[in-house]
Amino acid sequence: MPTARHLTVTEVFDLVRSDLQKVEEELAQQTLSSVQPVAEIGQYLQASGGKRLRPALLLLSSKFCGYEGAAAIRLAAAMELIHTATLVHDDVIDKAETRRGRPSINHRWGNHLSVLAGDWLYMQAFGIALGERNFKILDLLIGLTQAMVEGELLQLNGLGKASTTEDEYFDLAYRKTACLFSACLRVGALLGSRSEEEEGALGAYGINLGLAFQLVDDILDFTSSEAKLGKPVGSDLRAGKATLPLIYLLRRLRAEEADRVARAFERGDFQPAAFSEILELAERSGALTEARQRALELARDAKRCLEGFPESQDKDTLLSLPDFIVERES
Repeated sequence: MPTARHLTVTEVFDLVRSDLQKVEEELAQQTLSSVQPVAEIGQYLQASGGKRLRPALLLLSSKFCGYEGAAAIRLAAAMELIHTATLVHDDVIDKAETRRGRPSINHRWGNHLSVLAGDWLYMQAFGIALGERNFKILDLLIGLTQAMVEGELLQLNGLGKASTTEDEYFDLAYRKTACLFSACLRVGALLGSRSEEEEGALGAYGINLGLAFQLVDDILDFTSSEAKLGKPVGSDLRAGKATLPLIYLLRRLRAEEADRVARAFERGDFQPAAFSEILELAERSGALTEARQRALELARDAKRCLEGFPESQDKDTLLSLPDFIVERES
């Protein structure tokens, strides 16, 4: 495969910067409500910001596929609303206190209002999709939402289970993260009236990109800082989520050590000293190195999905994204 020019993340986002601003304006419109709690929560969520990676993916895919119309703006906003709804529900389940460096919605407004606000965001997203009168896109979003809700249920059912396998981890990572990445790429292909084969290739690119993104997230939960993550380090372990670094760690430890770590995980007994010990074991055992290597493999797999497309600047842009995903620090 020819070597693409590596774009920086700033260069990538600059390509769709003006459209992302339009997405922000669309989000502001979509979160308006005559119901005061909904309006307050919507405004608070938009002010909390975020990477806006999913809208950017849809915009970049649309551009790559030759479409740059208003529907891409509206649907990019819909994808961000779906993503935000899942975060709101996640924080309720995890009893999270912070998100993006600010008090989480559930911490500020309580669980009942937060669940309803998440549901409202889902409905807003589907209202946008329905307005496009494109049944392929609507079907895609229905399947996406079903997979994501199933992911929520599977995650809740699997909390505190140290016996989680690598296959189970990746199935959950697909449902929770990668299927949304994939849908963003596929919507771009549908807007550009691309073939089913091209839509499938872009969807597969999105899956691998999303899996790499989730895995890097899980590594950063071990190695980053609260200032960078916007939430406490080790949140996944404390919430009972068996991520791939933990799975690799348990596989590499001696039986006695693995049993001790597994029991602490299942009890949710991760005080700062205990977490420091787990981090040291993960580094020393090579579990984090193995997880990073797996993320790099997924990034390479994402790039291979684009081999059938002709060379172009837009292709170079998509080829740069996997590197940004695996190199990020927050």
